[in-house]
Amino acid sequence: MNIRGRRRETAELSVESLNDIMFFLLLFFLIVSTLANPNVIKLMLPSSKQSEQTTTKPIAISVTLDKRYYIENNEVPYSQLESSLRKYMKNVPDLTCVIRMDQGLSVQDLVAVLQIGVNLKVKMVLATENNQ
Repeated sequence: MNIRGRRRETAELSVESLNDIMFFLLLFFLIVSTLANPNVIKLMLPSSKQSEQTTTKPIAISVTLDKRYYIENNEVPYSQLESSLRKYMKNVPDLTCVIRMDQGLSVQDLVAVLQIGVNLKVKMVLATENNQ
């Protein structure tokens, strides 16, 4: 007679492949997050100690260091900047524009864009990086 008890088998979970799955998920989300905003214009904004958020959806006017002008992500020649802003004003009567200028540009370049806003009676805000 066999008095010894039977050895019970326990359930095992193999976790060797979980590391591979987590790596591929991380890689997937990193690639997808870079594709989420592909048309970003690279600018070095001036810095500021205080910042204020706007409540409405503003139109972004970007000026690169080589003086290329963009409204949202569409490149516009400087000569057509005012007429392009008029098109946006037809849809939004109380238009606010956020000016994103590279910090290497002169003050005269900023004044030229601000003058267009004055002519159209559009609110203009200068975007800066928060320096805290």
